[in-house]
Amino acid sequence: MEKLVVIGGSGFIGTRLCQRLSDHQIPFEILDLKPSRRFPDKSRITDIRDLAQLRAAVSGDVIIHLAAVHRDDVTNPDDYQTTNVDGTANVCTVAAEKGINRIVFTSSVAVYGFAPLGTDESGAIAPFNAYGRTKYEAEGKLEAWLSANAQASLMIVRPTVVFGEGNRGNVFNLLNQIASGRFLMIGNGRNRKSMAYVENIAAFLHHASGIPTRRVVVNYVDGPDFDMNSLVSLVRQKLRGKYGTGMRLPYWLGLALGYVADLVTRVTDKKLPVSSIRVKKFCSDSAFLSAKESICGFKAPISLQDGVLRTLEAEFISPDLGREIFFTE
Repeated sequence: MEKLVVIGGSGFIGTRLCQRLSDHQIPFEILDLKPSRRFPDKSRITDIRDLAQLRAAVSGDVIIHLAAVHRDDVTNPDDYQTTNVDGTANVCTVAAEKGINRIVFTSSVAVYGFAPLGTDESGAIAPFNAYGRTKYEAEGKLEAWLSANAQASLMIVRPTVVFGEGNRGNVFNLLNQIASGRFLMIGNGRNRKSMAYVENIAAFLHHASGIPTRRVVVNYVDGPDFDMNSLVSLVRQKLRGKYGTGMRLPYWLGLALGYVADLVTRVTDKKLPVSSIRVKKFCSDSAFLSAKESICGFKAPISLQDGVLRTLEAEFISPDLGREIFFTE
């Protein structure tokens, strides 16, 4: 049986993926900057920016490459380049040296930037931030590795925003605001948001690791998308027993308050739960199409609504205080 090398396996998605591999008795190893809390015996501290260290650590047959710098508040912008691009180049070097012919890489829909509604895998590449740019440059490193190896197989997965139990990213921040009763709806709420439940993307990556197709690029989205009115209403009803979205501010006023919060943050150096960029993101469309079923033959085991409900149950209704927490954007 092939052994999987999960680079970045101590993180949010990686931990769920490795749990799935363990449940299916598939051999794997975890390479990460930090040890895996759940699988310490499978974990090796490894920095993909260090070629010699990576070379010494890799001992499997298939690589699933999850490691990346992705937060918006990275102190040193060079970290995007050295980890996402140069680190991926090192992964390619080691794969070539060790005769590893299959790589599954998690890129991001961020490579499309502010994409039109319904953007699929053929969408124009137009990243607007360093994360999206360096993810696409990392794809280029992998494409070069593929071109140099006639036996190689490459799966590039571009997920939308991923949420689930234990995650402390933007989706959790929204759910937490609604749970607290301090949430104010901004805008008309008709904008659509693509989302991906962590258990589903872990299942997809497991599925993808066994697909030997020469080259596949696929977005990962769980559908059908929510619009913000539907998502907020679902959460309010589940957590607070209230229907609808509650109080609503027009977009222009919400954005003005976001700019005021930006000013307060600059003056006091204290981060606030609202900002102009958060308002813009909340009110924008971010809806993608995915060929995961038609190209890869994959059907998500859990519906998007059930993923949201499971997350609400685990985080707010019956919380597990010992749950491992992952801070992401």
